[in-house]
Amino acid sequence: MRSRRSTLAVPGSNPRFIEKAQGLPADEIFLDLEDAVAPAAKEDARKNVVAALNDGDWGPRVRVVRVNDLRTPWAYRDVIEVVEGAGAHLDCLMLPKVSEPDDVRWLDRLLTQIEAAMGLPSGRIGIEAQIEDARGLVNIDAIAASSPRLETLVFGPGDFMASINMKTLVVGEQPPGYTEGDAYHYILMRILMAARAHDLQAIDGPYFNVRDVDAFTRVARRSAALGFDGKWVLHPSQIDAANEVFSPDQDDYDRAELILDAYDHATTVERRGAAMLGDEMIDEASRKMALVIAAKGRAAGLTRRSSFEPPRN
Repeated sequence: MRSRRSTLAVPGSNPRFIEKAQGLPADEIFLDLEDAVAPAAKEDARKNVVAALNDGDWGPRVRVVRVNDLRTPWAYRDVIEVVEGAGAHLDCLMLPKVSEPDDVRWLDRLLTQIEAAMGLPSGRIGIEAQIEDARGLVNIDAIAASSPRLETLVFGPGDFMASINMKTLVVGEQPPGYTEGDAYHYILMRILMAARAHDLQAIDGPYFNVRDVDAFTRVARRSAALGFDGKWVLHPSQIDAANEVFSPDQDDYDRAELILDAYDHATTVERRGAAMLGDEMIDEASRKMALVIAAKGRAAGLTRRSSFEPPRN
């Protein structure tokens, strides 16, 4: 899977921001044609995005364009112009306000037709689905199974909070008066369960107070602890925090690699299904847990500091 610890939103209508984004250490950049672009600027924004994808230096970053809601008059032109103009340099399209599986199927079919017409590899361009209302959450299992192109489920908190009449104007924080726990726990877990059941990534939504990096970090740790793969960032100041929070720390990464080596030695050399690593017993469940941490550490560019030494008889 592609690394998406930090997913930076960049307005497609702002060439200066687009150019700056190419030098930032975000794992994913999504060029936005939806909420960040005024209606009168949408046509020019499409041209900016196509030019940036074709001519920009994006390096290893995941390149994504968020199109408009398919229920608007802009969505189909977004898809056609972006994919026909720069499909070879595009990794995914992000579809906002997904409320039912047919939303994703619509985009899948349109992509397939454009790929065939343009001679692009069929199915290469992925889809990211934003869950932004109660209906989308209720239908999330069907949405997660709707297309082989689907790569991520993304939480869109602002629209979601409005859709359930949550009594707050602050995106990312607990609603005033809610003191019993985490008001978003059920929402996040539903998204995460649907993602994992269908081998997708789960991305947490943005934190709007871009100047309070400490608060962003605190909120990001909540979804990272649950198992989310990354978080949407709105400002360059949030990127390093997201990359750190959604990467394992060095000690955990080293331990995960040791567990994998020790379990492999136990099962292949010693022909045992369980073994001791220090004072800890490890087995197949340990291996599966270690695989998760090791994969995230490798994706983050971590290098192990110790090697496995087989026990001496």
